[in-house]
Amino acid sequence: MDVVEEFFIEDDLDILDIVEFGFPRKVYTRKNHFEEMDNLTFFKRFRLTKDTVLQLLELIEMDLEYNNNLNNNVAPIDQLLAALRFYASAGHLSTVADFIGMDISTASRLVAKVTHAIGRLYPEFVKMPGPNELIQAQREFYRLSSFPRVIGCVDGTHVKIQSPGGEDPEVFRNRKGYFSINVQGTCDANLKLLDVVARWPGSTNDSTIFNNSRLRRRFENNEFPNCLLLGDSGYVVRNYFLTPLLNPLARGERLYNEAHIRTRNVIERCFGVWKRRFPVLAYGMRLKLNTVLHVIVATAVLHNLANQMNEEEPPLPDDLNHEEKRCKRPF
Repeated sequence: MDVVEEFFIEDDLDILDIVEFGFPRKVYTRKNHFEEMDNLTFFKRFRLTKDTVLQLLELIEMDLEYNNNLNNNVAPIDQLLAALRFYASAGHLSTVADFIGMDISTASRLVAKVTHAIGRLYPEFVKMPGPNELIQAQREFYRLSSFPRVIGCVDGTHVKIQSPGGEDPEVFRNRKGYFSINVQGTCDANLKLLDVVARWPGSTNDSTIFNNSRLRRRFENNEFPNCLLLGDSGYVVRNYFLTPLLNPLARGERLYNEAHIRTRNVIERCFGVWKRRFPVLAYGMRLKLNTVLHVIVATAVLHNLANQMNEEEPPLPDDLNHEEKRCKRPF
């Protein structure tokens, strides 16, 4: 990154900057990462291919445009790459700022701005199957382990955060001892996220989240007739929600458990791919709580977009230390 420091005594604006802030204004020279990087390097750094990034940019570019071209504005593509680089990192805004070529405060604002823009695509990319898609969804699950009528698997996963402060921050401390958001996810047989609930503190159990979710209301209102959800033993059995048997004795019960576990495994794999593609979900975020929630939703949208584009799973980023790379489940 090249940084040019300009100090012109004759320029009243620069003198004002120095008097007010105590240092000369920095003008950053930004590299054209999209054009300069080869496809593989770009994929490793930003976790999405160039074709996918261009498609995403078309969807959100209007939200990222500035009304003028003053004060070394950041182009929409650079704004998007800054956010993607943050999602692909261990959560350090300083790393993003240095990589893109901007101040940390600018990087912080742009990550929030782009995250909100991507999050607005949630209804388009993260949704339950429609009436004409239910049979196909059941067939895809049936191919996994011959479990009939299933259209989704549900589970919770924790996203680490810093202490949110306030009156009762301890409600965010989970049973493993760190602060987190307990995110409920529902996915299909192809690891596509169908529903995401990202608003509950880490101490909340999975069953409570589902009981208060819109997904439960939709099933109880019979929006998905003759369809099932699968979950682990932490959930309550319902006529549309099945869990494993705790003490299977008969052969049929053992076969049921085996088919249930193999089928439900897709949600664990989905979480693994989601967090591996966007490591910030696994290694934690040092952002305001509201922005953290929007990042979770935005990365869910990107996960489904990557799934739709049939993208390969990227490797772990090079800037994560060796200890983090050895740890499969850091939290």
